[in-house]
Amino acid sequence: MEQVSVIGLDLAKNVFQVHGADERGRCVIRKSLRRTQVYAFFAKLSKCTVGMEACSSSHYWGRVITDCGHEVKLIPPQYVKPYVKTNKNDAADAEAICEAVSRPHMRFVELKTPDQQSILLIHRERDGLMRDRTALINRLRATLGEFGIAVPSGPARLKQWFRDSYGINEDQLPVLMQRHIERMRARWVELERCIGELDREIDQHVQHNSACQRLLEVPGIGRLTASALVATVGNALAFKNGRQLSAWLGLVPRQHSSGGKTVLRGISKRGDAYLRRMLVHGARAVLRHSATKKNAVSNWLHALSVRANKNVVIVAMANKLARIAWALLNKGQRYIEPAAE
Repeated sequence: MEQVSVIGLDLAKNVFQVHGADERGRCVIRKSLRRTQVYAFFAKLSKCTVGMEACSSSHYWGRVITDCGHEVKLIPPQYVKPYVKTNKNDAADAEAICEAVSRPHMRFVELKTPDQQSILLIHRERDGLMRDRTALINRLRATLGEFGIAVPSGPARLKQWFRDSYGINEDQLPVLMQRHIERMRARWVELERCIGELDREIDQHVQHNSACQRLLEVPGIGRLTASALVATVGNALAFKNGRQLSAWLGLVPRQHSSGGKTVLRGISKRGDAYLRRMLVHGARAVLRHSATKKNAVSNWLHALSVRANKNVVIVAMANKLARIAWALLNKGQRYIEPAAE
């Protein structure tokens, strides 16, 4: 076998497709591997660069192949698609990955550690439970509304209503519906318990992580945002500057320029939607309390608010939070609040 320089690996549940090329780009390997054959194949192979799409299980296989002595590069799937020359199949995908990973200006995804993946999955599960709770509360309110019982919105107000007023209205409901409401309330209690457990897991992670503690000193970054940022971005070495991080989070204008005319539209909304939402919520809180503070950030927000829409100001603040977070993670510094000029 000729010397392999680059390998494109198309991941799957059971059958993996391999496409290998030498230094001149000629195909020297094209084969399928069963799941149990992957480690043995790469353990016997001489050191090379292995490219994979950043998808489910890619970080796990990236760590496995790295342990075999290879350099692993994860590519966002949208950057691989232009290199697929023919109809979509596993072999064509592996060849496209092999071609894309050899491009000098390709963008890659940082390989995550098991701890990073674990805390991100905790965040994902919590976010899903929060959506389930909202859906359950909406169904509960709609069910009561069918019998002419108007209840307030929001978990806290609805809990208060059940404590104070449900007993008064309970006799208006048929016995079958009373039992159904109790089942829904029991599911609600169980969701609250699960959310509380996940919150405690996140709190413990934040307390024992120095990077999270530094981020918590930034106004607008709370425990959820700090934990998700550290788990997603790591030490921020994958980004050259804060501008790249904010662009990766989709907090910059989407450009549609041609013929020398620059056209900027709304934010691109690329990247991690969860992190972007957390930063926007944090920026909204900073703006709400900026009137009571006298520092450079508050003065900047006030000046921007005079000439821009409130939502534009919030997104601009979220962009600034992302850049500050990059600086703290990349340089290992603590946050120092800028004084007013």
